[in-house]
Amino acid sequence: MPTQRLFFEGAAGDRLAARLELPPDGHARATALFAHCFTCSSDLHAAVLLTRALAERGIGVLRFDFTGLGESDGDFADTDFSSNVADLVAAAEFLGERVAPPSLLVGHSFGGAAVIQAATELASVRAVATVGAPFDPEHVRHLLRDAEPEIQEAGDACVTIAGREFRIRRGFLEDLRSQHVESTLAALDAGLLILHAPEDDVVDIENAALLFRAANHPKSFVALDGADHLLRRERDARWVGDLIGAWARRYLPEPPHVEPEQAMDQRVVARTGRVGYRTEIQARDHVLVADEPLSVGGGDEGPTPYDLVVAGLGACTGMTLRMYADRKKWPLDGVVVRLRHRKVHAADCVDCEEKDARIDEIEREIEVLGALDDEQRARLLEIANRCPVHRTLEGDIRVVSRLHESDEQLEPDEI
Repeated sequence: MPTQRLFFEGAAGDRLAARLELPPDGHARATALFAHCFTCSSDLHAAVLLTRALAERGIGVLRFDFTGLGESDGDFADTDFSSNVADLVAAAEFLGERVAPPSLLVGHSFGGAAVIQAATELASVRAVATVGAPFDPEHVRHLLRDAEPEIQEAGDACVTIAGREFRIRRGFLEDLRSQHVESTLAALDAGLLILHAPEDDVVDIENAALLFRAANHPKSFVALDGADHLLRRERDARWVGDLIGAWARRYLPEPPHVEPEQAMDQRVVARTGRVGYRTEIQARDHVLVADEPLSVGGGDEGPTPYDLVVAGLGACTGMTLRMYADRKKWPLDGVVVRLRHRKVHAADCVDCEEKDARIDEIEREIEVLGALDDEQRARLLEIANRCPVHRTLEGDIRVVSRLHESDEQLEPDEI
């Protein structure tokens, strides 16, 4: 599944790190934002599994590290609940420019409270799902209980949360007190799904009841029986992602109906999406995937185009030797072909006009298995050089290109 590492500018101007999870075919029928829990990061195992489960259902999901957390720049001490909401709005704008504005917001724990607030500021949002979310953002103050007197008196203090130290300022507490949950829920114009584990020992299940009672319809509640607050079990995280994806279908835009392309003329069809280099290849009834490495901006979800070219030569080599040995009734047990493509200096190219010209070279190592004598092995090497793809690559290749006639015309700002 394609995952892209991205960066965007947060509300305060800091560079925030993000991951974009796309559906297997690279085409998202809708997009979503995921907000992680307090002092967590977007690489939390449950966050990765949950967002990938959504992507498998056709929803492209952007998850990111809030300011000062994970791989994002900025100082966590300068943040508060309102700044998290502002980062979500900035992330939504970035997602809208990159793919499409989010229709779905998903928040875990403290992030759940943030997505409810952010949804009231984002016109594109049609559905909101919370997982283990508190009714009131002030719930997080229980984590700061021991340090709160020092924070109030000195203006800030270091607190230890999940084994890590964070500096909390007085403004953080003041911002929590300024939130008005009931009015926010009353202004929420989106479907709401509340998921909560009855055994949650971090955010009590009563918070889910309070959220449900205060929210307007449409609203739904699902008890995550047996799960813990962080969804540590893989099956719980995936199940939550699947649940949200299934529930959200009622609220997300319907995907455009596309007639399947007929391959009656035996053409190979390659489709590259709007984001990234991942390309789905349809050859008759078979589907392959090509991509570029991470080092050049790809998602490394499949072989590169050159990998596929040399793979074709390798496959053709093995098939040709298999056919020849079968016809000769030779004891060929198998063929292993190892190939490498590279650009080399064309030192012996008399027709090259450029002094530093390069040509393509494919290095092919052929291993033939079985009780073959030296004469048979030498003959098989000769036959390998006669395989159809080998002849095609060494012959004159003509590529004829034309634009496909389409009834769909793009507006100038879409090109």
